[in-house]
Amino acid sequence: MPYTYKYPRPAVTADCIVITKETEPKVLLIQRGNEPYKGCWAFPGGFMDMDETTEQCAIRELEEETELVVSHVQQVGAYSKVDRDPRGRTITVAYLALIDSPVPIKGQDDAASAQWFPLSTLPPLAFDHAEIMRDAVKLLSVI
Repeated sequence: MPYTYKYPRPAVTADCIVITKETEPKVLLIQRGNEPYKGCWAFPGGFMDMDETTEQCAIRELEEETELVVSHVQQVGAYSKVDRDPRGRTITVAYLALIDSPVPIKGQDDAASAQWFPLSTLPPLAFDHAEIMRDAVKLLSVI
């Protein structure tokens, strides 16, 4: 008989923030195709599979939602506010990937579309992604 844990457990997601190394950097965002926040802009990301790390999840979700493949990411942080996701108790681990310049991308899987945005003119972001973006920009300034 497998062990059953009697206490509720949160779900785990991972997000990938891709920023270009240009003079005026751009960030890759997806437009959500599903609720919650359907039609809003967010980082590519999603729920972690049982057989992967959060880093692997961030890289997989990025490819699934945009066709962009990266091999190296750096952790920005873990985000665990109780109400950060209306679907339930969810903790996300955010990762930063740097690329030289924008590459062709395509919104797919549960992303209605994908687009590059200048860091200076971001649209309103879903979930707590504005807070995560601020932390990613701080990390970018020390890399």
